[in-house]
Amino acid sequence: MSTNLREQMDQDMQLRGLSPRTRETYLRAVRKLAEHFGKRPDRLSEDQVRNYLFHLKGEKKFAASSMRIVHSAIKFFYKYTVPREWNMLEMIRSERQRRLPDVLTVDEVRRLIGAVRTHHNRAYLWTVYSCGLRLQEALYLQVADIDSGRMLIHVHRGKGARDRYVPLLESTLVQLRDYWNTHRNPVWIFPALGRDLKDAATANRPMPRSSVQGALRRAVQQVGLSKRISIHTLRHSWATHALEAGVNLRLIQRYLGHRSLQTTTLYLHLTNEGEQDAYRRLNELMTSPQPVPRQDQAERPQVTAVATKQAVKKRTGKKRPVKKGPAKKSRPPQRPAGKPADTNQEVPQKAADQDGLPEAKGGAA
Repeated sequence: MSTNLREQMDQDMQLRGLSPRTRETYLRAVRKLAEHFGKRPDRLSEDQVRNYLFHLKGEKKFAASSMRIVHSAIKFFYKYTVPREWNMLEMIRSERQRRLPDVLTVDEVRRLIGAVRTHHNRAYLWTVYSCGLRLQEALYLQVADIDSGRMLIHVHRGKGARDRYVPLLESTLVQLRDYWNTHRNPVWIFPALGRDLKDAATANRPMPRSSVQGALRRAVQQVGLSKRISIHTLRHSWATHALEAGVNLRLIQRYLGHRSLQTTTLYLHLTNEGEQDAYRRLNELMTSPQPVPRQDQAERPQVTAVATKQAVKKRTGKKRPVKKGPAKKSRPPQRPAGKPADTNQEVPQKAADQDGLPEAKGGAA
């Protein structure tokens, strides 16, 4: 990619308001396209560009996120820098995969940051975690961004050029003050140290990305964590821990600088802290109902025999007649146990017939 094309594309991206990091990524993607064919990118045909994209996806096995960057860079170059009316530019789409990131527990975060040996890297990583910042946002923190009176950090250079405020915790303020007192740079919180580590007081740029990324890699190896951990993992961990602590999802969205709440809902899938409480609340809410008596039965007074007699006597002045049932038959006196039966006693005929046996024919049996 020639210098003129590079400068022209970079200017176009600046006019479109793209961040320095995005511009650097797009320029690298177009440069690799030109290196693949050994030709200037403005002399490539539509079929060549299409074949290059198939090459990355099919043979190189680029991930969906990497393909999305290449697609965006190529579309920008052939739409704004060297305009082409190619149907392919409108056809290509990048699939989005919502993969759940790895998060660390609070104890793992403390062990990881505690394993960082250098003061500047340790203070930087703690600031990233405790404030939920992105890598670039924390690197470019300035002294004027720290509002210790209101305990807030003003993030000026957020993603999409959106400013926001994030809470400044007391432990973070102590860490920042301790580290800043070691260099007292008038502008930067994390200035570039230089090769002899003595240029921090007069540095005019922040620390390089490679410094903090290398420090984190060494700490991960020392602690022995098997998760996929990057600087951004600390941001994911902060959001998950804040959600588990009961911080409102809307506040987390604002602190993280997400434009859409749907992006923040990712962290609902990374925690099960509220599931037990939700089960308890649902259990209390969904109790089985008790049978309710009918209204006419509930209002009807219970009628007793005494109340009925009193009501009849009050209406008629007479006592309520008592119905007489059939006279009870008298039973013969029972013979006491052990007393011999009286053979001279005449047994009634009806009683003899009650034994259920058939009567003998032709006299005595």
